[in-house]
Amino acid sequence: MLTACALALLISWDNSGLDMVLAHLSGSTAGFPLRNNWLLASVLHEGARKLSWAALVFLCVAIWWPVGPLRRLAQNRRAELAVSTIAAVLGIVLLKAVNHTSCPWDLADFGGAARYFSHWAVPAGGDGGGGRCFPAGHASSGFAFVGGYFVFRQVSSAAARTWLACALLAGLVLGIGQQLRGAHFMSHALWTAWICWVIAWAVDGGWNAIKRFSALKRA
Repeated sequence: MLTACALALLISWDNSGLDMVLAHLSGSTAGFPLRNNWLLASVLHEGARKLSWAALVFLCVAIWWPVGPLRRLAQNRRAELAVSTIAAVLGIVLLKAVNHTSCPWDLADFGGAARYFSHWAVPAGGDGGGGRCFPAGHASSGFAFVGGYFVFRQVSSAAARTWLACALLAGLVLGIGQQLRGAHFMSHALWTAWICWVIAWAVDGGWNAIKRFSALKRA
């Protein structure tokens, strides 16, 4: 129900026009003055991306050599966490590859040449810009880790909620940073969060089904 309600809110956001309203708060026909801001571009973009990849490698290594709170998880759950995160990243990358939505800084409203369309309504020929800007790849550097909620709830509800809050907060901060730079609309980040959540949910469901099937076979 929560997932369905979040989807309904996202669809409402898409139809509200708030994307352009928020974009105009940080940009104009002269472009986005914070596009090359050191904090947003070097720290929250380049630095956070490298940190996210390092965290993903750490999760993969931790399948065999866990440290910290990961020790509370069984090995198969640590594997699920790594697979869930990788699946979320790949899902976002694949969606970006086939989407024709251009970034805000490519739009005519902000000094570019592209026309604005909802990311679900861009013509097959594109909007006149570079495209491949939806969903928000950078925000997935945080949101891709939401699968930790499903694995940690097996051992601790509090740990699961804490992990989820951290992943959502990280993704939101990165999404807002890109919004201020003109690299994405806010809806791009919100959709990324929902997509990563659904992928993690599906991985967890499949993981549990395989585990039950294996148990039945042994019985």
